[in-house]
Amino acid sequence: MLIESRPATDPEIATLVDAQQRELRDADGGLDGQVTVVHDDIDYLAAVVAGRAVGCGGLQALDADTGELKRMYVRPAFRGQGVARQLLVALEELAFRRGHRTVCLETGTYLPAAIALYRSAGYRPVPVYGEYVDNPYSVCFAKRLPVGV
Repeated sequence: MLIESRPATDPEIATLVDAQQRELRDADGGLDGQVTVVHDDIDYLAAVVAGRAVGCGGLQALDADTGELKRMYVRPAFRGQGVARQLLVALEELAFRRGHRTVCLETGTYLPAAIALYRSAGYRPVPVYGEYVDNPYSVCFAKRLPVGV
């Protein structure tokens, strides 16, 4: 598997983000309060297998010290193979190179596998922040990056 940088306009990234959003709508049962906010300042990484992007994740700067993970997604056929964990590590490395010392994220209370991944990678619960404050289904996490990630 190769992890590579891709622009937000990459067609494979767009396809993965669309699939992620459909899956989230299915998982949450169409819960009220679920709003997708489009960001054009996300730096994406793609997990590529046999020339095809099978997963993605993005990093958006919240401030000089803090980056936020966005749009983490792995195609169902490639789950359970460590793709998400490798993407997570690569995104943390990207955040560190960008000067961020903390990485935060939001996920849904109805996504136990995502929550388990983040907790196992050292993320700890933090108060809901930013655009997620009014979403009753949001749960947020953060991780302080060690020096020299």
